[in-house]
Amino acid sequence: MHIGSFFGQLLYLLARDRRHVTETNIRLCFPELSRAEQQQMVRDVFHHNGIGLMEAAMAWWAPDTWFRDRVTLKGKEHIDAALAKGRGVILLGAHFSTLDLGGLLFNFHYPVDAMYRRNNNPLLEQVITQGRKRFFGQVIERSDIRSVIRNLKKNHIIWYAPDQDFGLHQSVMAPFFGIPAATITATSRMVSLNQSPILMLAQHRREDGQYELELFPIIDPFPTGDDVQDATRINAEIERAIRKDPAQYMWVHRRFKSHPQGKNFLYRRSK
Repeated sequence: MHIGSFFGQLLYLLARDRRHVTETNIRLCFPELSRAEQQQMVRDVFHHNGIGLMEAAMAWWAPDTWFRDRVTLKGKEHIDAALAKGRGVILLGAHFSTLDLGGLLFNFHYPVDAMYRRNNNPLLEQVITQGRKRFFGQVIERSDIRSVIRNLKKNHIIWYAPDQDFGLHQSVMAPFFGIPAATITATSRMVSLNQSPILMLAQHRREDGQYELELFPIIDPFPTGDDVQDATRINAEIERAIRKDPAQYMWVHRRFKSHPQGKNFLYRRSK
């Protein structure tokens, strides 16, 4: 953890572009904070993301006994109610710094499959996918809809994170921390594939070295038939989970990349 924290601070100093993206995201999403408080949150984001890199490596390769007694799962009644419907479950996730470790921790309680976007680097794709196969029942590339349907029909839980900007051609603009953000409409269609319930999973590390997972109630009604309304509800669930500890979210990615005034408009550096 100390190595991860050091690495995070090193990235804060050296990764200038990522720092600028993070500063922009924090400024947009937390206008109520003072300039000094925003800058401290930026530092905290890099601190947590550095630790997250170490946690991912431990999730892929370390003995799972290191973590088995260090996790608390809250809201189990919500996932039990969803599974009781017999139509599979979409487990709504987000890019927290504990991303991969969260999969291992949740698997201690329930078997889970995961959807992901293939990495452009073949070597990283091999390493990451093999690591994730250790604790996910099946790792499904997001375009493999047949596998998604097949597993939902088997009443599987499928982890799915729609909190990144994939462009306007497959998205609608919906508020995220009060800022219009390109939000994919595929979430509504995925839930409709098997009329599967969807609910949010929040995950965080605690200061005492323990980890907390929290399941929120089933999102209902969903989908509503209104893409903007559905996207707004999904973003609200993700925002609610992030606000438990905002610095543990991966603010280093361009969540507001798509903009009516041009790609990356909000991230352009002022002259």
